[in-house]
Amino acid sequence: MKNKLKQIYEHKYKVLLIIPFLLLVLALVQIAVQTSITGDFVNKGISLKGGSTITIEDSSINIVELENVLREKFQNADFSVRTITSAGSVVGIAIDSDAQNSEQIDVLVSALKEEVDLEKLEYSVEVMGSSLGKSFFKQTFLALIIAFVLMGVVVLIYFRTIVPSMAVILAAFSDIVVTLAIFNLTGMKLSTAGIAAFLMLIGYSVDTDILLSSRLLKRKEGSVMHRVYGAMQTGLTMSTTTLVAIFVALIFVQSEVVKQIMIILFIGLLVDLVMTWIQNVGILRLYLERKKK
Repeated sequence: MKNKLKQIYEHKYKVLLIIPFLLLVLALVQIAVQTSITGDFVNKGISLKGGSTITIEDSSINIVELENVLREKFQNADFSVRTITSAGSVVGIAIDSDAQNSEQIDVLVSALKEEVDLEKLEYSVEVMGSSLGKSFFKQTFLALIIAFVLMGVVVLIYFRTIVPSMAVILAAFSDIVVTLAIFNLTGMKLSTAGIAAFLMLIGYSVDTDILLSSRLLKRKEGSVMHRVYGAMQTGLTMSTTTLVAIFVALIFVQSEVVKQIMIILFIGLLVDLVMTWIQNVGILRLYLERKKK
């Protein structure tokens, strides 16, 4: 079985290119459908589209029961209940919602008073307007685009040839787009921390792609597949250790912010395995074959 897979990987690489390109097409379709239905290409969280956060300083509240009760009362509202930790201990809870005006917030506070004795607890309300949320999203999204463009310039300067440079950029682009589409399918809401995770993902993706391209183009010893397997051994070791660390973090970390970062990175690194070791390998092998002819 192992030898058969190796034969397919080495000799059917042109056919295998269908897999990453099909994933990219499906991801673009998902994002297009998401945009046409919701008006946004990604599910935005409160920190990106505006809303309010009610913070209650009480560690004894059951957030699961409270969230279930609120969901029954406000079925059309967008909100989440999360814990607030300090030094590893829960010190309170926060209710994030899309309520922005005083009337909506008062209704939510009244509902909370029926479930929690707010009169004896300290609580605060913070409001972020929709214009501020949209402005922040545009700025952070612009930062993501600029980071991607600068990455492309650096790669182009390093390799000084169009095809290998474009292969690296395409792999990173595919990684980001497919990860975004899968993230949308999870139903999670993207926060500011999530955008930071996508910025990190660009670095992770380019890292393995440059490793592969450098081994294939800069080195001359051994056959092309010998160099591919050498780069793969190093690249898979890097990716596996990162995936294990992320998996451990997902199990033990309580913070929702950190969990979102870890989930995006986990999805992105799995997608990157396909984009680097199937898509990028296939494109570079085609390039080297044509260059040799």
